Amino acid sequence: MELQTCDKNCDKIIKQKNKMFCLMERLFPVFKRTIFKIKFKHVSILFIILMTSQFFGLFTHIFEVSFEDNFSYPYDGDVSSSVEALKHNKNPEITPINYYNYTYISEIKEHCVDNDYHTLRIIFIVKSAINHFERRSAIRNSWGHKKRFFDVPTRTVFLLGINPNIDKLSQLKLDEEIKKYKDIVQANFIDTYYNNTIKTMIGLKWAVNYCSNSKFYMFVDDDIYVSVKNVLRFIRNPTSYPDYLQDPSRLGGPRKREISESYVPNYNYRLPNNNNNNYNDTTNETNTNYQRHQYRLNDTLINISSNDNNNSNNNSNRNLIRNRRQVFDFELPSDVILFAGYVFVSSPHRYKSSKWYVSLDEYKYDMWPPYVTAGAYILSKEALIDMYYTSYYTKHFRFDDIYLGLVAKKAGIEPFHCDEFHFYKKEYTKYNYKYVITSHGYGDPGELMQVWNEQKSLGNA
Repeated sequence: MELQTCDKNCDKIIKQKNKMFCLMERLFPVFKRTIFKIKFKHVSILFIILMTSQFFGLFTHIFEVSFEDNFSYPYDGDVSSSVEALKHNKNPEITPINYYNYTYISEIKEHCVDNDYHTLRIIFIVKSAINHFERRSAIRNSWGHKKRFFDVPTRTVFLLGINPNIDKLSQLKLDEEIKKYKDIVQANFIDTYYNNTIKTMIGLKWAVNYCSNSKFYMFVDDDIYVSVKNVLRFIRNPTSYPDYLQDPSRLGGPRKREISESYVPNYNYRLPNNNNNNYNDTTNETNTNYQRHQYRLNDTLINISSNDNNNSNNNSNRNLIRNRRQVFDFELPSDVILFAGYVFVSSPHRYKSSKWYVSLDEYKYDMWPPYVTAGAYILSKEALIDMYYTSYYTKHFRFDDIYLGLVAKKAGIEPFHCDEFHFYKKEYTKYNYKYVITSHGYGDPGELMQVWNEQKSLGNA
């Protein structure tokens, strides 16, 4: 009896197990297909997210190092004494790590010799390419003319590399151009976009070796509109351009724009700069700080004071200035340090499709040092010499504007910003280029000549 009961229980258990097995057997394929579908969907989404993040450099950004806290760029260490030694033709304590020893094909050593002037005012160093014959011709016949202002000694030179694929006709045409104008510096390096740093450093090297008698140097691309008149106005008083032209009483007024407090230009000689002054307009001055500067106007020394006790004298002086419609002949000292243009404070491009992609191996920091866009910038002689010799201790970098920013950082030179250096093509109307120093986008020589001639007729070029 007990045996029969046991058998019945076993049969029940077996039946239950069989039912459960059958149920699982039916459900498993459905469950398996569902799991597979869900898994594949999520894996696909995760894969797309990972690939997109990699493409846009998200993971690279995670591993970037803070520029503010940890910046250092080879050569690591203080090189100031070695730079000074190089400047004075002495053996440096530290062996240089970077040279640009490219031979010259054309070096025009006597180009900056002027029998009438011991010191030139400014040298325009134009980065060009071999086949840009028409652009160079337009520049020679417009803003780059040697005698643009008869009483201001200037020079213009064109920087070229070599192109292995150039046809014989173009090479012959270039050889004739070099002989005719004697204004082309050509060096033996391959002229490509990523060799622009080499081209720039060849220009600095040539200027230091063969043209050190100029007070300022302007590096500019050959597709840039340049107002030489406004360049000369700017280097007369960078901190107040163009405000002092609109209101001459503001010769020492505030800057038009500052990047931040930390990027105030570092001058050996301080330019007149009333950063603490509050100017609302010319008729309402609340400043109580006393500052006194002297400027020369038609051989008459005019003293301008911002002291409230001398308001009446100030107003009469300012009215005199306005009535005569004169521009102050404010002269920067010869040892001023100036590296000026349109200043950027930005981050490296980490997405791989970018023309300006930079890997962590090349540069590991989250920010670039402040740099001036390479299309147009101005260097004083002291800045040029400091940056050239500091480059001996600055590892090469393929983007020329970034490289100069790195060199300036190492040399202790802070770039100075001015909005009137337009790195884009400023929309043109007849009357909105009055204070424009440079504008990019004039690769058409005919358009350059048209705009320049019109601005010249208005007295703006």
